[in-house]
Amino acid sequence: MPIYDKPVRALLWDMVADLGLKRGQVLSKDQVLQWFRSKYPKIKEGTVSAHLIRMSTNARSRVHYGVKPGEDDLFYQINGSHFRLYDPETDPPPIYKDSPSTQPSPPETEDSEEAAKEFAYESDLRNLLAKNLSILEPGLKLYEDKDEGVTGVEFPAGGRSIDILALDRNGDYVVIELKVSKAYDRVVGQLLRYMSWIEEHQAEPGQKVRGMIVGREISEDLVLACRRIPDVELFQYELSVSVKKVTK
Repeated sequence: MPIYDKPVRALLWDMVADLGLKRGQVLSKDQVLQWFRSKYPKIKEGTVSAHLIRMSTNARSRVHYGVKPGEDDLFYQINGSHFRLYDPETDPPPIYKDSPSTQPSPPETEDSEEAAKEFAYESDLRNLLAKNLSILEPGLKLYEDKDEGVTGVEFPAGGRSIDILALDRNGDYVVIELKVSKAYDRVVGQLLRYMSWIEEHQAEPGQKVRGMIVGREISEDLVLACRRIPDVELFQYELSVSVKKVTK
């Protein structure tokens, strides 16, 4: 059951009416969070952030949150922290699970063919691993808030996205970062930032947070760096393909 009498997705519609938001007016994420803190303080920042993505018609990550056409088409995301009302007359059609725009594409700063392949591969790896987290650790499962329709795939954290947010058998959080190429020591800072964000904004008192880095190759520098960080584990993955002839 939702914490309050309405789910967050419905409260966002209430917020728009309460603030008197007009078409074309820019709304900051900080304004949204402040509105929820003042009226619905029990709702976590991560949940609000996830719903901003869910209800932004042009956000690719919304497909992980069980979007309902029409009901969840509220905002158009201008950038990571600013939104405006969705305008069906001028904006592109909303992104849904089967939309062509949900196909992986590389970051705008990387336009090489190799970068595009790597980015698509990471998306495939993330989705596959999210459904099979027990191969990393028995009892590990994807974080889900079923009442709110939020999952741990590309979970928003401080203006960025965690590849996979999971829960272990003890109910503690596990932040998982994926690297389809060689994983270097610089990923440690990124992971620790996400872990701290989850600890501060998502975890309940006493709920622990640890991290995992999964890469095709793990550099010696990364191994060395993580020796001083007991809450971070390293995994190196291998993929194989087998075929079976079909008798005609």
